Amino acid sequence: MKIFRGLLSAVAAGFCIGLGGAVFLLQTEKLVGALLFCVGLYTICEMQFHLFTGRVCYALEQPPRSWFRFPLIWVGNWVGTGLAAGLLGLTRVGPAARQAALVLVQGKNGDTLLSLFLLGFFCNIFVFIAVEGYRTFPLMLGKYLAIFVGITVFIMSGYEHSIADMFYYFMAGQMDQEALVRILVITAGNVCGGLTAWGARQTARKAAG
Repeated sequence: MKIFRGLLSAVAAGFCIGLGGAVFLLQTEKLVGALLFCVGLYTICEMQFHLFTGRVCYALEQPPRSWFRFPLIWVGNWVGTGLAAGLLGLTRVGPAARQAALVLVQGKNGDTLLSLFLLGFFCNIFVFIAVEGYRTFPLMLGKYLAIFVGITVFIMSGYEHSIADMFYYFMAGQMDQEALVRILVITAGNVCGGLTAWGARQTARKAAG
């Protein structure tokens, strides 16, 4: 039952990222879209949903026997983004979102796997900044600024977020074997970036203590 609840939480997190991705796609101004995308992670943090890119940053704080949950979270996020894209495609804004998603996906498909990995690596450094700030800053204003600054910066920088990319591929109607390979490469980059940021944070704490 606990695993099932965790999977449902992961689906909800993926759906929230889909909501953020949808508003990003439908904006003509990238900065406005990046700021509004943050509603996805804000909701996830407030509701404590299971988002792979945020949770995996803290994998080394957990016993290895619990790591089996991460693939389940990833799959749940994948289902949630697909659900969000599928429902949006049934609306009058679906064609505009699909066209914008196609433009994003074409850029990813034309990129190298090494580039995607590194862009995923850099992305999750900022995801960690956002999530860690939300977890540790004492004031609510600081918590919210951590989310909005961290997420906005990685979007404006063109970094790759594996869960958001799931939504874009679904929205573009391009979710296939090649897309999954690219998403998995980005996922690997996200994992390495998040764990690196976590490790740097732990080192800084020990040095300060």
